[in-house]
Amino acid sequence: MNPKLSVLAVASECYPLVKTGGLADVVGALPAALAAQGVAVTTLIPAYPAALAKAGKTKIAHKIPDLFGGKAVVRSAQLDGQPLLLLDAPHLFAREGGPYADATGRDWDDNWRRFAALSRVAADLASGALGPGFDLLHAHDWQAALAPLHLRAIDNAPPSLITIHNIAFQGQFGADIFPALGLPPGDWSVDGLEYYGGVGFLKGGMAAAHAITTVSPTYAREIRAAEFGMGLEGLVRARGPQVHGILNGIDPAVWNPASDPALPALYTAKSLSKRARNRTALARAFGLDSSPGPLFTVVSRLTWQKGMDVLADCVDALVAMGGRLAILGSGDAALEGAFVAASHRHPGRVAVRIGYDEPLSHLMQGGGDAILIPSRFEPCGLTQLYGLAYGCVPVVARTGGLADTIIDANAAALANGVATGIMISAVEREALIDGIGRAIALFADPPRWQAIQRAGMTSDFSWTQSAATYAALYRSLTETAR
Repeated sequence: MNPKLSVLAVASECYPLVKTGGLADVVGALPAALAAQGVAVTTLIPAYPAALAKAGKTKIAHKIPDLFGGKAVVRSAQLDGQPLLLLDAPHLFAREGGPYADATGRDWDDNWRRFAALSRVAADLASGALGPGFDLLHAHDWQAALAPLHLRAIDNAPPSLITIHNIAFQGQFGADIFPALGLPPGDWSVDGLEYYGGVGFLKGGMAAAHAITTVSPTYAREIRAAEFGMGLEGLVRARGPQVHGILNGIDPAVWNPASDPALPALYTAKSLSKRARNRTALARAFGLDSSPGPLFTVVSRLTWQKGMDVLADCVDALVAMGGRLAILGSGDAALEGAFVAASHRHPGRVAVRIGYDEPLSHLMQGGGDAILIPSRFEPCGLTQLYGLAYGCVPVVARTGGLADTIIDANAAALANGVATGIMISAVEREALIDGIGRAIALFADPPRWQAIQRAGMTSDFSWTQSAATYAALYRSLTETAR
């Protein structure tokens, strides 16, 4: 039997304590899945006020007299039976607003300092400078990316791995901050943090970590090309065999239509008729009319990456074909305005909620007929996995994790009963209208539509296989280090 591994995971978000996107869901769900693989994960996140309040009772595990200009403590707690550490540094994290921006949406000016501090503490914990140490450090995204650089400078430090959830978010700052980061002078180089004359947090972590993972196999291939690599494609190619694509899963304890408290009616793949009650509740929540046509949903950041500009241009056609549309999200002001304007043009047919509402997002999966995800690039995507689990048929672009998880409802897949969604080949107006039209036509054939729903709901979208792959990679890295 494999010996138990101790892993420190460090991230800026963790569901249910703090969430702005899929990163939080992954960080929250992966420890329990890895426990079944003989891996003990301790998660470190910042002690934002809301996270600290939700964490409940904590104990002070470590005191840090001076962390980037102020006192800090590391607090220990439990989250769903898994060990949790919170970096309580009031001068960095005790402020109103979100994890990265103030209430107006403006990024905090000292984000570089805040997440440099998180990385510094993560490296100290992993290496044993604070307590017993860990076998491996797993950093998530740019906010934790300096931790592998710190470990690289420490003798006998454990190996590190960094997961890229979206290579578009890199943590780029001016060169003037480098002296304040506490890193060796040699890290100001092409093999370290230097990135076109500035500081690149993600770039430095990718250069220093023993392995890099992305959140789907297709995305791991895509970011080798300039179209998807966002300037880091050369580094991805240079790391070659150290880059791995491991598909995300979802937590069935949180996303399960048979037990979800956010749904008026619970159901399974064998009782799809019960979804009708949720559909009615969803339409009521958005002020939509009753209609025999499908109710499309969108739960997304309203951005160019997500293809929302193309969708905004398709709303009139969607309504003309007999569909309704409920949108939950926020993002670019112009796109928010475009969807609000569409709701005014089509009252009772189109409705928009600007912002995010976790229970409402569950109802949109449990009551919507189809969910639209026309992303230009999508590292993994969890929204389509939630759609599969809830029988809310995904209409997706053929990219990244969407391509890895959805089986298009073409003639062969329909004939063999394996189709789970509808895929468009290009994020363009005519292609998306065609995909919406295909969904409307299939919805008009209830036996065929329900077959697609059931195929999706019975797919394996759990963490089991992915957790086994992570555990194998962890063991390979620790054995090589030894």
